[in-house]
Amino acid sequence: MDLDLKKISEPVEKELDEFKSHFREAIRSKVALVDLISKYILRQKGKKIRPILVMLSAKLCGEVNTRSFTAATLVEMLHTATLIHDDVVDDAKTRRGLASINAVWKNKIAVLMGDYMLSRGLLLALENDECGFLKITSRAVKRMSEGELLQIQKNRKLEVDEETYFRIISDKTASLITACCELGAASTSKDKNEIALLSEFGENIGIAFQLRDDVLDYIGKKKIMGKSSGSDLKEKKFTLPLIHSLNSATKKEAKEIVSVVKNGTFSKSRSIVMDFIKEHNGIEYTVQKTAEYCSVAKSKIKDFKPSETKDTMEKFVDFIAGRIS
Repeated sequence: MDLDLKKISEPVEKELDEFKSHFREAIRSKVALVDLISKYILRQKGKKIRPILVMLSAKLCGEVNTRSFTAATLVEMLHTATLIHDDVVDDAKTRRGLASINAVWKNKIAVLMGDYMLSRGLLLALENDECGFLKITSRAVKRMSEGELLQIQKNRKLEVDEETYFRIISDKTASLITACCELGAASTSKDKNEIALLSEFGENIGIAFQLRDDVLDYIGKKKIMGKSSGSDLKEKKFTLPLIHSLNSATKKEAKEIVSVVKNGTFSKSRSIVMDFIKEHNGIEYTVQKTAEYCSVAKSKIKDFKPSETKDTMEKFVDFIAGRIS
């Protein structure tokens, strides 16, 4: 996977190196503890998928410039803030191969550090007179929060229908990917149609991303977002393979499986649920849906002029779909 992502980032490799300098400078602080944790965050080397998407979208629509670096830095700050807060909520002990911030400095400091990253991102937009960027990212934060809360609400009752699930993953996962592509396009183009197309491209690959993870969580392969396989079922989360299978089964069968998920231990419930999903083609259905969203994503950039960047973005879509086919 890392090799594939390295190839995908090749057209913007130089820009990514410069982005890292912008990000490092933007999170510095005169408060010693904040600066220490900021340096620790830089050690947690992620895949930088979101800055890559910002740069590719920017390059597809024009020439990468200072605004593009501001957009990428803003997105990475926002993403980092959400990861820090997620680790507190999930009581996670590691992040990207290192101890999580909450594991090293405890929850209170971690929450405050997440708040710092979020506020620095918002200030970065304002300091550069990028109110449009601020609107795009604020909309993404709103959607992410609503998606998470809706998922919690539905999972508590163990009742998630397919329509609601697509709304959840659109808001929870796709919203930030959408923002990346929209910000990148907006940093180099004033064409509203181009910006809208890149936004829609991001929305569709964001949903495909999540559907891909839904599948990988059951079939046991390494997941693109870094979570271990089986985590969704362990947390009693209803994702598309299970939702489709429940809809395809009789009411009696569905009720029995919901009971297994609700009351069974993970070691026992996993094999039962897997057999149920195989019987009702939950994996195949989710793979099909992933391919559909990838196809729509490609259609959004088909009219852009041929370029290495366009080819790379199409390969990125293929990468999402191809790893589970």
